[in-house]
Amino acid sequence: MSFLNALAAAFKGGGGTALPLAPRHAAPYAASFASGQEAFAYDYEGAVKAAYIENPVAQRAVRIVAEAAGDAPLKLEEPRVASLLKNQTSGQSLLETLAAHLLLNGNAFIQIVKDASGAPVDLFALRPERVTVLPAADGWPRAYRYRIGAADSEIPVEDADGWPNLIHLRGLHPTDDHYGAGCLTAAAQSVALHNTASAWNRALLANAARPSGALVYDTGEAAGLSAEQFDRLKAELTEAFAGQANAGRPMLLEGGLTWQSMSMSPADMDFAALKAAAARDIALAFGVPPMLLGLPGDNTYSNYREANRALWRLTLLPLIGKITEGLVSGLSPWFPDLSIGVDLDRIPALSEDRERLWSQVSEADFLDPDEKRAMLGLPPRAESNKETSR
Repeated sequence: MSFLNALAAAFKGGGGTALPLAPRHAAPYAASFASGQEAFAYDYEGAVKAAYIENPVAQRAVRIVAEAAGDAPLKLEEPRVASLLKNQTSGQSLLETLAAHLLLNGNAFIQIVKDASGAPVDLFALRPERVTVLPAADGWPRAYRYRIGAADSEIPVEDADGWPNLIHLRGLHPTDDHYGAGCLTAAAQSVALHNTASAWNRALLANAARPSGALVYDTGEAAGLSAEQFDRLKAELTEAFAGQANAGRPMLLEGGLTWQSMSMSPADMDFAALKAAAARDIALAFGVPPMLLGLPGDNTYSNYREANRALWRLTLLPLIGKITEGLVSGLSPWFPDLSIGVDLDRIPALSEDRERLWSQVSEADFLDPDEKRAMLGLPPRAESNKETSR
C-alpha cells in the first residue's frame, strides 16, 4: 500500500496504526437548543489525545501560547484579584489553563468559589468537555451542568442574591449560540495527516527505509510453491531478515529463488513534503509562526525577533485580552473599578515597538506632559505624585 493509499485509509477510519480524524462539528457539544435535540457526541478527548498528547507540533504550539499567556506581565492594582489569579487550587496557572482550554476547546469555564459571606475566594477552571450549557425557554443560559463520571451537578448562572457563579469565555463561533469554536477542530485534518505520515515513516524505517523487493520463484515449471513451502519461507524471512537488527544482512537463496529489488515511486516519497505541509498547517491553526517551531522552509519572517513580535501582536495579546476582559466582566459585581491589562513595557519581544513609541511621543512638542503620559498609558502627573506621597 502506498503512503497516499494509507493516508486515504486513515481518513476513512481503516488506517491500522494511523490515528482517526476528529469529526467536523457545528458546535462542540450541543445542537441548536430550539430543535429540542440532545447534543451530538464530539470526541474531544480523542482529538486532544491525537493532537496534544501524541503530536509534537500541536503540543509545542499550544504550550508556546498557553505558557506565554500564563507568564504575561499584568497591570493589576487590586491585590485581592491578584490573589485570586494566583490561588489556583489545581496547582497550575489560571491564565495558562484558560488559554489552553480556549485553544483546544474554544470554551473556558471559570467557577467562582465563594465563602459564607458570598465573597469570591478562588477561581477554578472547569474542564470544558464536562460542561453543558442549559438554556432557558428564551434561549439565554440559565445554568451549567458539570459532569464527572456518572455524577452531575448543576451550577446556576447566578446565586440567590444575583451574584454570578461562573464565567464563560468562548472563541467566536458564527453558527452557535452557546459554545465557541477552538483551534483544535481546524487543525484536526492536519494532525491526522502528520500522525499518519509519522506512522508511515516509522514503518518504512523498520523495513530498511524502502520497499525491500520481491522473491521470484522461477524453475521453469508450471507448479509454484506449495502452501506449506510458502508459509515456511515467509516465517524464515521474518525471523532472519525483518527488523532493524537484521538490516543489510545478506540472503542465501536456493531452489530457483531470485531477489528483485524495488524502488519507491515519486508518489510514495511525497510523505516527507506532506508531513512538512501538515506541520505548517497545524502551526497556522494555533497562531504560532512556523519559525518558532523549527519548521524548515519558512521565509515569512527574516528572524526570530520578528516571529516573536508577530506571535505577541497577532495571537497572544488578543487571547490574553479576551481572558482578562472576561474576568473583569465576571468579577465586576465585587470589584466595580477593576482593570486588568498587559504591561507592554515588560514584554521583551515588544521592546523595539515600545521604544519607538516612547521616542515619537517624547518628541511631539505639540503635546503637553499629561497628554504624552496618557498616550503611553500612564496616569497624569498629579495622580502619580499623589500615589508617590502615599
